[in-house]
Amino acid sequence: MKDKDSNSDVLVIGAGIAGIEASLMLSKSDRKVNLVEKMSYTGGTAIKFEEVFSNMECSTCMLSPLQQQLLQDKNIKLLTLAEVKDVKGEFGNFTVKIHKKARYVDMINCIGCNACFEPCPVSLKNEFEEGLSERKAIYVPCAGALPNVPMIDTEHCLRFNGKDCKACQEACMFEAIDFNQKDEQIEIKVGSIILATGFDIFDIKKIPQYGYGKIEGVLSALEFERLYASNGPTEGKILLKNGKTPKSAAIIHCVGRDEKGYCSSVCCLYSLKFNHYLKSKIPEIKIFEFYTELSIPGKSHQKFYEKMKDIGANLIRAYNIEVTKQGQGIDIKYNNGNGKKNNVKVDMVILAPAIVPKNDASDLAKIFDISVDKFGFFKEAEHNVSSVFSSKPGVFIVGCSQGPKNIQDSVSQASAAVGKILSSS
Repeated sequence: MKDKDSNSDVLVIGAGIAGIEASLMLSKSDRKVNLVEKMSYTGGTAIKFEEVFSNMECSTCMLSPLQQQLLQDKNIKLLTLAEVKDVKGEFGNFTVKIHKKARYVDMINCIGCNACFEPCPVSLKNEFEEGLSERKAIYVPCAGALPNVPMIDTEHCLRFNGKDCKACQEACMFEAIDFNQKDEQIEIKVGSIILATGFDIFDIKKIPQYGYGKIEGVLSALEFERLYASNGPTEGKILLKNGKTPKSAAIIHCVGRDEKGYCSSVCCLYSLKFNHYLKSKIPEIKIFEFYTELSIPGKSHQKFYEKMKDIGANLIRAYNIEVTKQGQGIDIKYNNGNGKKNNVKVDMVILAPAIVPKNDASDLAKIFDISVDKFGFFKEAEHNVSSVFSSKPGVFIVGCSQGPKNIQDSVSQASAAVGKILSSS
């Protein structure tokens, strides 16, 4: 329990769906919230999705109102481009040091007109778009990103690398470009902390038999999400790199499951969702869906599974899958489990990789003095995977920072953490 003189303010780390929901719920209970986000935008990985299972709800329609509420909420202080560097104290009285990077664009003066982009002479692969499009050294990651204010990538900006370039500044009519901004060192005091830092995906290049990065037409799940997205690099057109529409596609489940040693629980469902993506844009396409085991947890998802199956994919149980280039297409060799070898030829392959901890999860665990499990996710204090308690009182873990889960379960955990914080005071 917290001391009666404890601080009621809360620190939330990660402005994905779980972090946003937790912040808004706390604000409604009149709590002051400091929301720290490493990226320049809010929404986390979920804003990369066009639709979310199982109701195939528009992801942007779901998230944009929450993002707008967040930006307008007077109880929430949003710190983007920020990272926690040190935490001292105990439940009720934490002192937190935060490093906030300069954006070099004034968030008040900028109106989001994007006039600064075109004159920038630097072009780079856009990480948000999984490298499928390019961005400038001054940029917002995608159309509709919130806050809709660009940042300058100082690693690649000519001015920050000794060149006399003012192209973006000269193009801005509102004097929003400020090269003199400095990084900030911020210290805050809070009573409770919620970690909602999200996840990364397994590096598919570590499994060379899938041909990822070597064979044109082999995509990761997130690359395919951006290909289908209406605000993505092709404005929602599902195209091969040569500009042609694929006539056949394969979706391969469980990529990295054996290597990581656990089921990511949501991969089968989002892989089934891709049936809808493909058929809605290319009704005549042939789909082959390869799996070793199907994981369809929860009573609400069986209906979704049946509906996606009825769309017309060929569901194939397969082992020892190998993807190779064959002429203008891609050949998939596999074993059906009975010792028989088979193969199919397709134009496109979509790989569903395992969900893994964020690459800085172990560093954050040390900063917050909490435990991680054998897989590297933040470890719950109780032997209950739905628990939101970490090993340190006052520090709560929610969403995929604690393990793979879907949006609904992440939001439920956010709500649970907020309930624990409110009930402890």
